[in-house]
Amino acid sequence: MRPVVTTLVGVGAVGVGGFAYAAGYEVRAFRLRRAEIPCLPTGRGPVKVLHVSDIHMMPSQRGKQRWLRSLADLGPDLVVNTGDNISHRDAVSAVTGALGDLLDLPGVFVLGSNDYWGPVMKNPLRYFQRNGGRKRLQGPQLPWRMLRDAFSEAGWQDLTNRRGEATVAGVRIAFTGVDDPHLGYDDLLAVSGPADPTADVRLGISHAPYLRVLDAYTAAGNEAIFAGHTHGGQVRVPGIGALVTNCDIDTRRSRGLHRHRVDEREAWLHVSAGCGTSPYAPYRFCCYPEATLVTLTARPAAGVGRQRGSGGETPAR
Repeated sequence: MRPVVTTLVGVGAVGVGGFAYAAGYEVRAFRLRRAEIPCLPTGRGPVKVLHVSDIHMMPSQRGKQRWLRSLADLGPDLVVNTGDNISHRDAVSAVTGALGDLLDLPGVFVLGSNDYWGPVMKNPLRYFQRNGGRKRLQGPQLPWRMLRDAFSEAGWQDLTNRRGEATVAGVRIAFTGVDDPHLGYDDLLAVSGPADPTADVRLGISHAPYLRVLDAYTAAGNEAIFAGHTHGGQVRVPGIGALVTNCDIDTRRSRGLHRHRVDEREAWLHVSAGCGTSPYAPYRFCCYPEATLVTLTARPAAGVGRQRGSGGETPAR
């Protein structure tokens, strides 16, 4: 029995150590990821887009707030916020204070499920069910109207089931956005039809990268799509990657820059792993909390894009 006991003790120690690392260090080890999308007309750009997602702010998270404030030093031309900003009814001021100078820049946003409803404790095994299991409106209602109004009053465009446009860095951008697909709030009919053909570039914005939304955006002629929601899997297995995405996108595209194809059309897809977690699952493993500085550049003749992975990550200051 002694070898068995020794093995069990060893496995338990590894498990405890791994959890301590995931919950004590990595969940607070914020990173900046960099990516490049060649989607602009010749002679236009570059445009620096800061993609932030899944902040899941609690008022007490001072370190996260300091890191978010530091992102303004990157000097982005545009901010794209893909939702799940708050996890507490008193967190709106913490989020707006943390975003700070970023709110003075051109920006667009959509909301996520945890902007509408407070998080609750869940059985983690339900995430292995198709699309994360049956969706239920659990937890207290959060002050999403206050959050929406704060962003809008700062000048960011609300893309909740609507279109918008902005000119930044001399580039005219057309946007298409939907409400949270994870809760079935998306209204693709409201934004149906071809994306604006007169714009320099067309971007689709969604909280969750459900295939029905990605297909509609790609078919409409959007060159790039921004989404969050997946947390990059949150817990990733070395050599395997994410085990779940909490939606119907494949685990291979749980974070980072990829391509999405519909018939003869293609769009770039950037999925942020986000910089927060539910307060009931405060850990990350092999999946650092992140924001991404996405640089839009002119399309090369060959149409080849580049992404910087781990080598392009910058630790929090």
